[in-house]
Amino acid sequence: MSPRTRKGRMAAARRPAARRHSRRPARRRQHAHDRLIGLVPAVFLVVALVVAVVNWLLAHWWVLVVIGVLAALAGGGWVYHRQQRARWDAVRAQGLRYGLSQLDALHHTRFEYAVRDLMRRDGCRDAVRVGGGGDLGADVKATDPYGRRWVIQCKHRRNGLAGSAVGTPDLQILNGTARQVHGADVAVIVTNGRVTAPAVHFAEQQRLHVVDRRTLGTWASGSRPLWELLRAVPPPRRPTTLS
Repeated sequence: MSPRTRKGRMAAARRPAARRHSRRPARRRQHAHDRLIGLVPAVFLVVALVVAVVNWLLAHWWVLVVIGVLAALAGGGWVYHRQQRARWDAVRAQGLRYGLSQLDALHHTRFEYAVRDLMRRDGCRDAVRVGGGGDLGADVKATDPYGRRWVIQCKHRRNGLAGSAVGTPDLQILNGTARQVHGADVAVIVTNGRVTAPAVHFAEQQRLHVVDRRTLGTWASGSRPLWELLRAVPPPRRPTTLS
């Protein structure tokens, strides 16, 4: 068999494959075209429906008035409900009290929420609990009525004074992040347990504040804000009606 004959047969063998490949894009385009044509009636139907609804509303304009009135009443009711709830929360926060035995029985997460609620009771409306994984030493953040930013780290001990003591390493974490990361004016560590003497000394050196079990008991069971129970709290950042 000559070389030309072989080439001819090879070319003939390739032709059907080439034709098969060329049909696929054509079929896809045909399917896309069919889908597009199928969508046209649906589009016309939607447009016709919208036009019919608009014409009906124009002819029955009072329906729009009724809908507007109902929406206004619903919105007013929602706002009133929110205001009433805010007033009730404020009244409840003003009378918030905790005993040390109650705080001891809390889970550590609920203890953080309790500290948040006490800060709100004291007038820190934006107090939030942010504790959890990656909190960088801040469990509660709040701004007091004098404009000072508080960053609080909570150390709950289920056994109270019998639990492990809060040591210098805990305060070192707070000292490393409270001001640099969280912008704190007042950095505080709160515990229902004990604090070691070296930790107290470190706190005094670094201008940190320690709320031990005794101070916590006074704060949680009374009505005085925390800044009245701590020493050397920074002065107000801005004048307020309370300053």
